[in-house]
Amino acid sequence: MKALLGVWIAVLLGAAGWIGWDAYQGDRPSIGGPFSLIDQDGRTVTDASLKGKPTLIYFGYSFCPDVCPTSLLLMETAIEKLGPEAAKKVNLVFITVDPERDTPALMKGYVTNFGPTFEGLTGTPEQIAAVARAYRVYYQKVPSKDGGPYLMDHSSIVYLLDRNGRFVTHFTHEAKAEAIATAVERLL
Repeated sequence: MKALLGVWIAVLLGAAGWIGWDAYQGDRPSIGGPFSLIDQDGRTVTDASLKGKPTLIYFGYSFCPDVCPTSLLLMETAIEKLGPEAAKKVNLVFITVDPERDTPALMKGYVTNFGPTFEGLTGTPEQIAAVARAYRVYYQKVPSKDGGPYLMDHSSIVYLLDRNGRFVTHFTHEAKAEAIATAVERLL
């Protein structure tokens, strides 16, 4: 079990390092890009819809047993540290990597657990694959060994975008809410 945990940590750190290195090659970051998905209320949301406010984005899935809820709570806690009005000034976005199960209705019930301003986005498998590629997100379905529901193996990164939708930085799920709050505050 310790060896598996060590491998998982190494993969996460490697992914975070690669994203950071890759994002700053050249003059413009290469993280992010155009997308069109559906929110928890059935409305179309695009990358352009998020412009005008700093944005925190996390890719995961609602059946995730551990790292997803931890990361979404981390995002919400970071924004709470900026005061009661901050939630209106920042986009908090959860994009599923499991569109097979994460319908808009299911996403609505899930994201409201983390705050009233969270947007839960889903789409077709092709739409999710495209946005995941744009953000350099790894994900893969993992069948259960005991006949239970499948899990999704995925990277665990919180992305911070500026009000123009440009990548600024990223955080792992182990980041401190204060560090995220400080980075967001610089963009407000």
